[in-house]
Amino acid sequence: MNEAPPLLYCANHPNIETTLRCNNCEKPICPKCAVLTPTGYRCRECVRGQQKNFDTALWYDYPLVIGAAGLLSFLGSWLATVIGFFSILLAPAAGFIIAEACRMMIKRRRSNRLFLVAAVSAGLAAIPFLLIVLFRLLASGRFSFDIIWLGYYLLTVPSTVYYRLRGIRVR
Repeated sequence: MNEAPPLLYCANHPNIETTLRCNNCEKPICPKCAVLTPTGYRCRECVRGQQKNFDTALWYDYPLVIGAAGLLSFLGSWLATVIGFFSILLAPAAGFIIAEACRMMIKRRRSNRLFLVAAVSAGLAAIPFLLIVLFRLLASGRFSFDIIWLGYYLLTVPSTVYYRLRGIRVR
């Protein structure tokens, strides 16, 4: 006859009954501890262990990315002040170029934190020219569209760098 499955208790919460198991290590887990992955439910320890396999960045990748993204973004923001309206075309291209330069320098090593550092560095490097244009605007009292183009650059480049390095996922 059909026997009822044995009662299992969550490995992390011993007072919660469950029938769910991690599909990697077979540890019993409750719905609170389960993490849905594309291949099924896993415990947090297995997910964390898997994520560590994908973080391959070395310590010296961070200064390389900060320098490359910062320098290229600084030059791009200067160019955005020079070309004005055409910054609409420049900003996404600059983000792409910065991301690919960073990827080349770190030899395709990966880390979510590294990608975030690259995006923040690209954004911070664009701020000096934005401040210069803002001070010129306040000093002259006349409106300048340069503030709009640099603002657009400042919003577009870091997001382009981050998503280009991280990889866009469409679900």
